[in-house]
Amino acid sequence: MSDLEQALRAAVRGEVAFDVTSRALTTMDASNYRRVPLGVVAPRDADDVAAVLEVCRTRGVPVVPRGGGTSIAGQATGTGVVLDFTRHMNRLLSLDPGARTAVVQPGLVLDRLQEAAAPHGLRFGPDPSTHSRCTLGGMIGNNACGSHSVAWGTTADNVRELTVLTARGDRLRPGRDWAGAPEGLRALVEGDLARLRTGFPDLPRRISGYALDALLPERGADVARSFCGSEGTLGVLTEAVVRLVEAPRARALAVLGYADETAAAEAAAGLLPLGPLTVEGMAVDLVPSARELPRGAAWLFVETGGASPREARARADAVVRAADVVDALVVTDPAGQRALWRIREDASGTATRMPGGTSRTESGGSSEAWPGWEDCAVPPARLGAYLRDFRALLASHGLRGTPYGHFGDGCIHVRIDFDLLSGPGVARFRRFSEELAGLVVAHGGSLSGEHGDGQARAELLPRMYGEETVALFERAKGVWDPDDLLNPGMLVRPAPLDANLRFAVLPRGPVDVEFGYREDGGDFRAAVRRCVGVAKCRTAPAAGASVMCPSFRATGEEEHSTRGRARLLHEMLAGELVTDGWRSAEVRDALDLCLSCKGCRSDCPVGVDMATYKAEFLHHHYAGRRRPAAHYVMGWLPVWLRWAARTRTAPVVNGLAAVRPLAAVAKRLGGIAAEREMPRLARETFGGWWRRRGRAAPGGSGELVVLWPDTFTEHLSPSVGRAAVRVLEAAGLRVALPPTLRSGAVGDGATRSAAALLTARRGRVCCGLTYVSTGQLDRARAVMRRTLDLMAPVLETSAPVVVLEPSCAAALRTDLPELLHDDPRAAALAARVVTFAEVLERHAPDWTPPAVNRPVTGQTHCHQHAVLGDAADRRLRAAAGLTGEPAGGCCGLAGDFGFAAGHYEVSVACAEGRLLPAVREAPPEAVVLADGFSCRTQLEQLAGVRGRHLAEVLAEGLGEE
Repeated sequence: MSDLEQALRAAVRGEVAFDVTSRALTTMDASNYRRVPLGVVAPRDADDVAAVLEVCRTRGVPVVPRGGGTSIAGQATGTGVVLDFTRHMNRLLSLDPGARTAVVQPGLVLDRLQEAAAPHGLRFGPDPSTHSRCTLGGMIGNNACGSHSVAWGTTADNVRELTVLTARGDRLRPGRDWAGAPEGLRALVEGDLARLRTGFPDLPRRISGYALDALLPERGADVARSFCGSEGTLGVLTEAVVRLVEAPRARALAVLGYADETAAAEAAAGLLPLGPLTVEGMAVDLVPSARELPRGAAWLFVETGGASPREARARADAVVRAADVVDALVVTDPAGQRALWRIREDASGTATRMPGGTSRTESGGSSEAWPGWEDCAVPPARLGAYLRDFRALLASHGLRGTPYGHFGDGCIHVRIDFDLLSGPGVARFRRFSEELAGLVVAHGGSLSGEHGDGQARAELLPRMYGEETVALFERAKGVWDPDDLLNPGMLVRPAPLDANLRFAVLPRGPVDVEFGYREDGGDFRAAVRRCVGVAKCRTAPAAGASVMCPSFRATGEEEHSTRGRARLLHEMLAGELVTDGWRSAEVRDALDLCLSCKGCRSDCPVGVDMATYKAEFLHHHYAGRRRPAAHYVMGWLPVWLRWAARTRTAPVVNGLAAVRPLAAVAKRLGGIAAEREMPRLARETFGGWWRRRGRAAPGGSGELVVLWPDTFTEHLSPSVGRAAVRVLEAAGLRVALPPTLRSGAVGDGATRSAAALLTARRGRVCCGLTYVSTGQLDRARAVMRRTLDLMAPVLETSAPVVVLEPSCAAALRTDLPELLHDDPRAAALAARVVTFAEVLERHAPDWTPPAVNRPVTGQTHCHQHAVLGDAADRRLRAAAGLTGEPAGGCCGLAGDFGFAAGHYEVSVACAEGRLLPAVREAPPEAVVLADGFSCRTQLEQLAGVRGRHLAEVLAEGLGEE
């Protein structure tokens, strides 16, 4: 490896990475398979690619081209050198609206091409569900399709010309009429014309094998089309000329409800003569909520286009009239259509976690389902019959799976609850695969209808094509790549479909962990297995309210994506590449830029919770060792702030912090970023104000609500607490604070009786957030247990617990019951937690908020987005006349993250992604909403803008007190 690395560094200008992290990040794609590469090269141009091929050929080292790494059949993994095209060769070189063509590099993400084409009324036709992160090179390698293939075909239908480097360094430009054909290819084809004319099934989604029939003279001897779908085994793509199509000016979406997916499948082919853009199918199993869908247990999503909204709607209405449905709905609103399409795009992840179980064990059931038979296709007219037979085959093997996908093309996606962890389970996986291959062929279908064969299906190609045609594939591979250098083991001479399974390297026994991982059966291995590699976390820029993954958007580095971190944790458990276990520096460094925003908890289709995994890792990593200074300073923030309050030294602390030399020394010693200004401590805490206000306060006469005095509201933003009290009481609610003595009572936030003082221990409630986020889980657990003791009287009432700081509310709802999973009081308190807007909506439903009547800007807190939800906030804002929506994303400060040394630049980059532009573009009269203390601090320090909690805005609207 040392010789290879040195030779590559001398030969290429791009990055050459043979370190553990780079290799670990590319061991897997979105398939069931895992291979450990020798190294990764990010070429800058075609000359770099040629140099890599030369160095590797002389040493007999395989080369594997890789784009977004979202392949589902294993073809983006390999044991040699991986070529990563996403770093440098990712540009749109030109776009010709007149000719409707674009010239692209292989690492260009599809959405970037769509964005460039859209102003010209154009688009690239194929659009896989991974369009926000898949690359054009990967699409060409797999002949990707997507939901619009009924209108615009596969990638191969939309490629004009390619620029390809062969393994021996020849630069070819494949096109029509034998253009760019390697020597010997034409003779091979012309020597077997009869087989090419009769041995290939005629169906719209035949992706399996090599498309040698595209080289027939009557089909234009199209070498470029034949190259598509070759999975990086014939040559390395360095450039492509692709066709663009005219995008409809208007679209409508007809959602058709059916009794089951078989009925939907049987109806799909009959809709094709109406010229739809898409005919997609999905069953109720994959829909988190069917409230907004028409009645039925399965649906067809049929999109129509037109020159005007009226024309698109008319075509959708025609589809509804022609369909024999249980119920139907036509959606013309673009936002409504996007919401429905997001359900479909997330299905591959949603299908990975099925209801009815937690995690696969060697002896138990499973909610985990896996690819492997993700995209086989049959003629559309046979889809209904095929699905019935497919269901019967599943049942005969005791397996479950929920089909969905491109019903109009006869292409079915399904994830099946294979047991890939035990020997008997893997054996059943093989038997089922062999029988299903026979079933697909019996229906005239293709083993792959979109994602390629890879390792998952290539072994079974003789069942589809016969041994002689597969032998012809091998000869074609030999013409293009006589040294078998490019992606060996794919398509021809494949590895067995049950070899190299990524789960085989994981430990057999459970891993000792701190959190409960209730949704994963208490198994940290199952939690790590959640990441299936669909890479939604690699989406950039952020869209809509999405939060995940701010650090990847800031750096563009795979190791700072949720998927990258999950891969490193997988390799940590495997112990082959990452050998230091919980002490791993590679995992620590990758997690260092995780903001613990929890965005992945909601935005990841399978609910990967990297914030929890990070806290777990930090706990073990630093067990018995000295921690970074910031962990002691920021992690123990509640202690230091309470100390300052008790000693009444807040003015002194503020004064010292204002002396720059002293502040610089303190920040350096405390591990705090030099660029940061320290927040000022309040002269009077919220609790002090509450006690001073005393029983003379007006109070409410309605329901009792307990207002949580979180650390930030108590010591840094007491104005938020005062405003919340005023609004809650104006709404007729009776506000109390939690007891401060363990034998205290609900009431005024303090118990002063002599008996109580003699028999009880004093304390303050705390959610433990700062300890959790720094991985100090033993301390967090102790703080949480003390809090539960203090909250015992509250739990004996029916009072809701109102938490103003979103991060604290999220910690109480999720971290508390996960960390104290053995204490039923934790779940009871978590169930009581409500946000400011929720308590008003549920417990003061007749109250009318003041009419503020102003536009809003700012940002929805990332923890609110991921854990709490903001539906009640949106309704409350609307009732108060606050118009517009805060931006999505993460502010970048994220508690202790943005204060820690080494994080400042990433923190600022996160803020510049959504928050700061939204504030700059807002009208002068806009209210800057920021319910989180971190968000308000970031706004103040980076933009000089004062953000306000919604409670403060409403309190101001109430007028003078």
